[in-house]
Amino acid sequence: MTPNGLRFLPIVGVLGALACASHTTDVTLPAKPMPHTFASGSMGSSAGLIGWQQFFRDEQLHSLLRDALGANPDLKIALQRLEQARAGVRAATGAQLPQVSGVVGAGVQKVGRFTPEGAGNATTEITPGRSVPTHIGNVMVGLEASWEVDAWGRLRSARSGALARFLASAEGTRLVASSLVAEVASAYFELLALDHTTDVLNQTIVRQQEALDVVKLQMQAGRANELAVQQFAAQLANSKALSVETELTRREAEARLNLLRGAYGGQIVRPKDRLLTPVASTFAAGVPSDLLENRPDIRAAEAEVEAARCDLKAARAAFYPRFTLSAGVGFEAFNPRYLLTTPESLIYSAAAGIVAPLVNRSAIEAQFDAAKASQVEAMYNYQKVVLNAHAEVVNALARLEAGARITGLRRERKAAVAQSAAIADALYRAGKANYFEVLLAQQNELSADLELIQAMKQQQLAMVYLYRALGGGWR
Repeated sequence: MTPNGLRFLPIVGVLGALACASHTTDVTLPAKPMPHTFASGSMGSSAGLIGWQQFFRDEQLHSLLRDALGANPDLKIALQRLEQARAGVRAATGAQLPQVSGVVGAGVQKVGRFTPEGAGNATTEITPGRSVPTHIGNVMVGLEASWEVDAWGRLRSARSGALARFLASAEGTRLVASSLVAEVASAYFELLALDHTTDVLNQTIVRQQEALDVVKLQMQAGRANELAVQQFAAQLANSKALSVETELTRREAEARLNLLRGAYGGQIVRPKDRLLTPVASTFAAGVPSDLLENRPDIRAAEAEVEAARCDLKAARAAFYPRFTLSAGVGFEAFNPRYLLTTPESLIYSAAAGIVAPLVNRSAIEAQFDAAKASQVEAMYNYQKVVLNAHAEVVNALARLEAGARITGLRRERKAAVAQSAAIADALYRAGKANYFEVLLAQQNELSADLELIQAMKQQQLAMVYLYRALGGGWR
């Protein structure tokens, strides 16, 4: 550095001290300690640590999940965002290194005769015995380099921020995968429930048709009237309408599942009895602190906090002077044949500069305040994500436990209603019960069957919901 440059050092020190004193990057929020245990559930190793291949014991579901993880559009989009974040890290890394450029140029110039430059050229020999011509060429080849000395860590902070955002994007991709696994599994169980609903409705329609035929025969024999026939016919029409609606819903569910796995369509092969597989009323949920490692959304929020912290440090460094170095070396001549003649055609330069904000720093102040607010926002968002994750697990555990009890009660109701329907039908055929009792018993039986299917479906969905809430599905 030149002696004149040394005179700037006291000024630089004063500016650095002022920035340190008035722009702190220490940002904290009141801590929110997590509970030591969940309200219910086993404290064993978290089920979220299990890969989906081991968690779901269904080969057909495995096939659907493999298709979805390989072709789902949302996951592919997330992967491209990850590549963008990776490129951001490379760009921030490159900004810390010297920039070297190759320069090749050629041109021609004519200056006015009555200009100072033209007057000087008229009395100057470009070569011995030859004056500078009116049109003079210029050829140049060389290298130019520039480098910002990262004395205050601004570029290092920018790179660290880009790296943190890359990690957040990676966790975001895992979150998409986890959500996708849960969506596919949920759609799969929804489809199985619709299959069972279709079977129940078909069986009900057969029984109701038989009952209608019996009532018609009884009316011909004078044991029933037209009102009874129309009541049974109305009940049958309602069941057929429910069957059509269920078939439509089932086709829509198949289309949704095909969309999730990135396919235009196709028959989804599935074993209907998979819905009947017993589901445990409790799962190993681990401890709440496990969520900090298992949940991709929490890890992404943590990385965003780190990125915001780095942005704040970079914004603070903007108050400090910037040191820049530049240099160049090459050859330049008015004629190509003299281009490599040394030392006459050799050119070089070197320079150093210091730029420091002194007056009207409002824009830098605003950027610092915005970066500080962004860090506080990221920290609050992290707390929110953690709270939401804990609430999801607690709700999932409660839903799973309640689902087991509800399914048991629905089975009891189905058994009682089925028996009462059989008794009502037998009494009606024997003339010891009226048709209203038969209609009511049939309606109750259909309702009990559909409610049991819904209870079994909700129990399966509760298992999937808990698995996702614990951070499972992306491994």
